[in-house]
Amino acid sequence: THIRTTLHTNLTIRDIFQNPTPATLTHHITTLAHGPGRDRPPLTAGDRPDRLPLSYAQRRLWFLSALGEQGTAYNVPLSVRIDGDLDTGALRAAFGDLVGRHEVLRTVFGSEQGEPYQSVLAPEDARVVFERETADADTLDERLRAAAGHTFDLNAETPLRVTLFDLGDGAHVLLVLLHHIATDGQSLRPLFDDLSAAYASRRAGSAPSWAPLPVQYADYALWQHRMLGDRSDDGSVLAEGLAFWREELKGLPEELDLVLDRPRPAVAGQSGDAVVVDLGRELRSRVVELARAEGCTVFMVLQAALAATLTRMGAGEDIPLGSPVAGRTDDALDELVGFFVNTLVLRTDTSGNPSFRELLDRVRTADLEAFAHQETPFDLVIEATSPVRSLARHPLFQICLALESGAAGDVRLAGTRSGPGTFVDTHSAKFDLEFLLREDEAAGITGAVLFSTDIFDRSTVERLLDGFSRFLDHVTADPTALVGEVEVMSERERESVLHGWNDTVRPVESVTLGGRFEELAERDPDATALIFEDEHVSYGELNENANRLAHCLMTR
Repeated sequence: THIRTTLHTNLTIRDIFQNPTPATLTHHITTLAHGPGRDRPPLTAGDRPDRLPLSYAQRRLWFLSALGEQGTAYNVPLSVRIDGDLDTGALRAAFGDLVGRHEVLRTVFGSEQGEPYQSVLAPEDARVVFERETADADTLDERLRAAAGHTFDLNAETPLRVTLFDLGDGAHVLLVLLHHIATDGQSLRPLFDDLSAAYASRRAGSAPSWAPLPVQYADYALWQHRMLGDRSDDGSVLAEGLAFWREELKGLPEELDLVLDRPRPAVAGQSGDAVVVDLGRELRSRVVELARAEGCTVFMVLQAALAATLTRMGAGEDIPLGSPVAGRTDDALDELVGFFVNTLVLRTDTSGNPSFRELLDRVRTADLEAFAHQETPFDLVIEATSPVRSLARHPLFQICLALESGAAGDVRLAGTRSGPGTFVDTHSAKFDLEFLLREDEAAGITGAVLFSTDIFDRSTVERLLDGFSRFLDHVTADPTALVGEVEVMSERERESVLHGWNDTVRPVESVTLGGRFEELAERDPDATALIFEDEHVSYGELNENANRLAHCLMTR
């Protein structure tokens, strides 16, 4: 992002992969042809119109909220355990400082003739909802989920609420609830850093004295519209990006063939659950080593392994996965809280039973092209590609893969001891399956798989996750292994499929049909007379009687 900001040039990850040394990258930058997206307007604070537009990402969430379709699926609830001498007055004031520093946290969203706009409230008008409750070990989880289940009215209330649970004996749990329209994963570090600094100042009896932010979120939204340009202009970044995605997603399957536990409802619900992921440090080290050896990223290894696992489990050979990208393409955004994430559709071709090394090469090639067009808003990609729309499923993809790396943001309140921020499970799901993974050297690869309980049982998701882990373990040890030969089932599952479910062997006596007829005629003459009662019986009746007789012969 520093190169982009300094040179006003859209240097993509594809450019870096294709020019991996400082010398080749310097030469590439100096000879970079000016095309769509190469010359970028600077991101600066400036004059604002009377009606501030939403960013493209915000527009999507606003429309979902206006239609009443999002519920709590886009809530971002984080809880932090705090032990020690907590100054609640200083904490309340610190949240006020935080809202004063980041405009997006004191923004409401109105509309005029169906067109949304954002209204930034003055700091003195943006009162932070700060509630205090008591709880104990038995009731805490339920109380957290209840508080995290608040439905935001984006037209009337700001997208931040705080609840402080007093557990007694100097122990507290802090719940920070944000709506996704105002935050994303990379916002948590600046948000908690600023909160910690403000608390320390308020505890000492003064206001925080931090350097002003270079831009606010509204400045970014204006810049985004200016930078992307008009889709009707063939030379604009937006037009070029939409043309790429129309071609890239041509012929995409409407829905993966993954076997569901229940029929998909006509209208997708939001009920969900989560399975914890812990792939360990040893496997994470092997994934990192393989990525380095093959000239790709850790995310690409995980994507290729997940796509191959889904193929082995019956999802087909054309696997589209949704994936969020940070969207912070200018260093002026580094310390800003806001919703910058865009969603990409990463398409993986697993056909032809390739080796995992060959599959990684396919993934790297496709991903680099996709990342080079990452600024094309997802909603406009949907419009441009015109997929078959259905209320029963998410368009373009139903499975999402996200990977965070490095340390998560932590709340560090002076004079107290606090743990890391953890997400509160609200039992909601936006997609069929959502793999939310984090990798770092200390913990390895961890996270959770969120799943729709309308269509999946927990045991099915656990089996899929086990298969994914087993596949990764195999291919990191032997990347030349063919995808179709990597075992994704456990020995117990394999035994069930090959023997338990197919145990239809029955003893067969060495006797002819004629012999059985003679035995039956001697034992029960009336049964053998069934087909001879009427000499004028029709062929159909004769055939029916013959079938009945055969059944008698085989079962008596």
